[in-house]
Amino acid sequence: MIREDLIKIDDYHWLIPRRGEMRTEGMVLASAGLLEALQGEGAIEQLMGVASLPGIVGRALAMPDAHQGYGFPIGGVAAFDPREGVICPGGVGYDINCGVRLLRSKLSVDELGERRIAGLVDILAAVVPAGVGEGGGHRLDDKGMDQVLGQGAAWAVGRGLGAPEDLTFCEAGGSLPGAEPAAVSERARKRGRDQAGSLGAGNHFLELARVEEVFDAQAAEAFGLWPGQLVVWLHSGSRGLGHQVCDDYLRVLAKDSQALHPRDRQLVAAKPSSANGADYLAAMAAAANFAFNNRQVLTHLAREALGKGLGLGPAALGLGLVYDVAHNVAKLERHKVEGRERELWVHRKGATRALGPGHPDLPSRYAQAGQPVLVPGDMGRASYVLKGSARAEEETFASSAHGAGRRMSRAQAKKRAAGRRLDEELAARRVVVRAKSRATLAEEMPEAYKDVTEVVGVMHGSGVAPLVARTRPLAVVKG
Repeated sequence: MIREDLIKIDDYHWLIPRRGEMRTEGMVLASAGLLEALQGEGAIEQLMGVASLPGIVGRALAMPDAHQGYGFPIGGVAAFDPREGVICPGGVGYDINCGVRLLRSKLSVDELGERRIAGLVDILAAVVPAGVGEGGGHRLDDKGMDQVLGQGAAWAVGRGLGAPEDLTFCEAGGSLPGAEPAAVSERARKRGRDQAGSLGAGNHFLELARVEEVFDAQAAEAFGLWPGQLVVWLHSGSRGLGHQVCDDYLRVLAKDSQALHPRDRQLVAAKPSSANGADYLAAMAAAANFAFNNRQVLTHLAREALGKGLGLGPAALGLGLVYDVAHNVAKLERHKVEGRERELWVHRKGATRALGPGHPDLPSRYAQAGQPVLVPGDMGRASYVLKGSARAEEETFASSAHGAGRRMSRAQAKKRAAGRRLDEELAARRVVVRAKSRATLAEEMPEAYKDVTEVVGVMHGSGVAPLVARTRPLAVVKG
């Protein structure tokens, strides 16, 4: 049953009217089924709290993969005026710039054979560092850490761990502006020192997949995707460094008498122009750059491992970057609100950017199609490529869902998985999994997540992010 205080606009839009301390309305993009699941989690109440923050512009938004998070719901989007509004660490999250990138290959799954592809997962698992606290192959000294925090993915590309073209197909060119390495604490730096080029654990993964279906031939051609093609999904973030940055500044703001201390302490916030607000933004951008660099190093490791495993050179393998999109960031962007263009601090917490055709921030290759919007699902079902739209720019501050969204807590998933051989269950679905931990497999089992097909159905049906292609997992590396 849908809550009486939610107003149905159409099959995909549900309005939360302004009341109480709310300064604006809330809007949930969801199907009726997804909304029913969302109602019992506290995410609606969290969105109402977001709508109560000062300087919010437009509606507080929740995507169809939304669920309860820290402060903002995961899947939450909100924009704030630079002068009257706030920056909220809970609207970015602990895993700063947790993000995903998709690589296309020149290879056909049918020509390679799924058995051969399954063998590649062992090579990838041996080469790609994964797991809780697991370090990468690029330990950074103080100078190197400063460079990574300032430069992002360009640091790796400058050392031969990728091509300059990779940066063209990264959101923000693989580097957020305004990063200040000095704003990152020594403890955060220490946690990230040996983690450049590592997956981590939880929902992070590296996946070999097959393009199963193309829905939009013109956009798929622009993105370099075709049916039967082998592609690689990669999902990771800023690891321990980003987590520590968030924790550090939550503590700082909790003690700051000039900060905003709302009833929900998880929404503690500061003006962007305040000393602590500016320091947080500088540290957040630096952590985001660490994540961009992390995914770039991981891409290099995957290219080398697959080339070696298949005996192919870079040209024959053709692992080109389709796109890299950030989740969990706040960015100063220009958006049109009520007919007027203005600068806004857009918080995307478990949401992905979705620029429409013709946007000046798009690479020329995607100018007509719009931005690739990458929506990974779970290990057993599917992932999707969508595209940004003019409607997204008008309605959601150019934002879309970022994944399937959890429907069980990690503790619930472990309890449900007790006594099961999830690796064998996935093998029966023709998905080979290599994980460092059985606990991770339990936490990340497919039924712990919403059906991503239903999530992207909302994005497509609403016109915010139309479908381009669906991929099916073949082999997955987990922490």
